[in-house]
Amino acid sequence: MIVAFVTTNHPHLLRHSRAMHLYQHGMDLTLIQQWLGHAQLETTYVYAYADTEHKRKAMEKSTAAGNPLRGKRSSERFCVTDEETLKHLYGLA
Repeated sequence: MIVAFVTTNHPHLLRHSRAMHLYQHGMDLTLIQQWLGHAQLETTYVYAYADTEHKRKAMEKSTAAGNPLRGKRSSERFCVTDEETLKHLYGLA
């Protein structure tokens, strides 16, 4: 049902999502430009941003094996399960 909504009402959203997926999995931005049919590479730059996963991988690659902070990057450290804290973070409290 959601896919039908996306493809019938928002085809650009589906196109954007696929381009982001390709970029995040290593496809060169100039190839994405050609795939999307953009005349200028600058138009395609909207797809070239670092999401949280890209940032995490970059930090992982740049931290030396002997660094004491290496083991402290786990996402479990930032997992919030307290309902009141979550409400506060979302501006609901």
